Amino acid sequence: MGQNTWSFVQQGNSGIIPLELITLSPTLALMYDRPYINPLKLPDGEPAWAGLWHFDTNTATPLRTITNTFCASGGFISNGTHVAVGGQPLDAIPGWGNATDGTMGIRLFGPCTSADGTGPGCTVFEDPATLHLVVTRWYPTAVRITDGSLFIMGGSDILTTFNAPDIAQNNYEFFPPRAGEEGTVRASKFLEDTLPANLFPRSMMLPSGNILMIANNQSVIYDIETNTELMRLPELPNGVRIGVPFDGFAQLLPLSPPLYEPTVIACGGSNKSDTITLAEMSVNDVASTQCQRITLTAAGVAAGWEIDHLPEPRVMAETVLLPSGDIYILNGAHTGYSGYPSVGDSGATGTNAANPATQGIMYKSTLPLGQRITQAGIPTSPIPRMYHSAATLTAKGNIMVAASNPHPFVLDADDNPNNLSFPSEYRVEYLSPDFISNNSPRPVISKSPSQLAFNAQGTITVTIPASLAAGELQVSLMDMGFVTHGWHAGSRLVFLENTLSGSTLTITAPPNGNIYPPGPAWIFIVADGVWSEGVQIMIGDGGNPPRPAQGVPVTINSL
Repeated sequence: MGQNTWSFVQQGNSGIIPLELITLSPTLALMYDRPYINPLKLPDGEPAWAGLWHFDTNTATPLRTITNTFCASGGFISNGTHVAVGGQPLDAIPGWGNATDGTMGIRLFGPCTSADGTGPGCTVFEDPATLHLVVTRWYPTAVRITDGSLFIMGGSDILTTFNAPDIAQNNYEFFPPRAGEEGTVRASKFLEDTLPANLFPRSMMLPSGNILMIANNQSVIYDIETNTELMRLPELPNGVRIGVPFDGFAQLLPLSPPLYEPTVIACGGSNKSDTITLAEMSVNDVASTQCQRITLTAAGVAAGWEIDHLPEPRVMAETVLLPSGDIYILNGAHTGYSGYPSVGDSGATGTNAANPATQGIMYKSTLPLGQRITQAGIPTSPIPRMYHSAATLTAKGNIMVAASNPHPFVLDADDNPNNLSFPSEYRVEYLSPDFISNNSPRPVISKSPSQLAFNAQGTITVTIPASLAAGELQVSLMDMGFVTHGWHAGSRLVFLENTLSGSTLTITAPPNGNIYPPGPAWIFIVADGVWSEGVQIMIGDGGNPPRPAQGVPVTINSL
């Protein structure tokens, strides 16, 4: 199949700024914001700062939360519960909702199995007195690991543009806590070395079970089991930095059997020095176009970063991993930095960035250097999506695009006495490839298993349109990630071994939890570049973390 053409359609109003956005089910997404004077209200009239988005009706309903969820991270754990960790250190602001300090917050949601979000498990559970992190964390990163728990990295004690030694949390912890490590954290030399640009470290679990972390312009492979830095990778070339506030993006590319070689891209950001002062920074500083990738094998690291370029500079972009294995890059700006107004000339616009990037970019991950990056068939949105924007894949196979709020308050486009740029954005858009927007023939999954053990086989009943039958057939197992601040923590795609006989597709689950960590997933069928709607599946036994080793060891090629 040739290049898909994409299109935007605006549908609905989110009611809060969903700067944290998580696809929960075919019908629901979870949204977290900061306590604001939002239009979405709780039953008692208080403004909500959390809610459910209903894909079927394009409406939002409020959720009650206790702690301030702003600038948190999180992910699903092995039993299907969604966990959000960390948040905003500020207490309640009069009239903005009665939030308490969220920096040590742990928020549990689900599993929620009702389509309309009203059944058991469809509320946020918090108990700050007894259920909390070991240390305060604003702008941390959390990633699900081999045993189904969360590995939590970094952050700061307080709001800041640059992190600093006296406020930084240069350490790691787990949720649930590991036996023998309750109430303790692990010190991180890597996070210490990557100050002052180490907030929201871009991190992902490799097929070896090790963790790759990228912060500032540096990268490390870390062994969780031995608490050891195994290797520092070459610095990002040409002085490019992707850590906050330079805010480039990183993504683990799809993993394919039998060797599951991991390749990572890191793109955009800035080549400004991390010793630059806020006064010297400008909303018009041009972001980087550099887009580098590295394969995390012995040979790949020896070869170093392979450099490509985006067609335009990009900071604060979102990267949505598609079922085909390609990456849709959208949102953000061409110039400036992330963060609330703090750079030298931000007073004029009330924001740290300017020149919104309204046209997306497609990264075609399997093509050779020089052919991967294109804007062909990619539309322009009339809505600037700057700092605090979000985008996530949905079960329908399209992309929900929402949010934007580069100001420390709600700025109404119709009530803007200071004439500041980029008002608070509640409008929701959907971004769809032409085979969805035109209702063209697609693969259809009519029956699939709800759970699959590691290395086990299962059968899917599928219909492949005749027009697509001659093309390549792929089965994509996906985690859509915890979306916030241009970083999709936990985003992952594993192509599954499969055999098609008539309408029966036999698939083989990942061999073990290093390839795909135990927990919830989505399956999409891709035929000749056209994907089905997604169906949910639990990978592993569905038990509470930490889970014992499951599946079988296999020979891989990964550091």
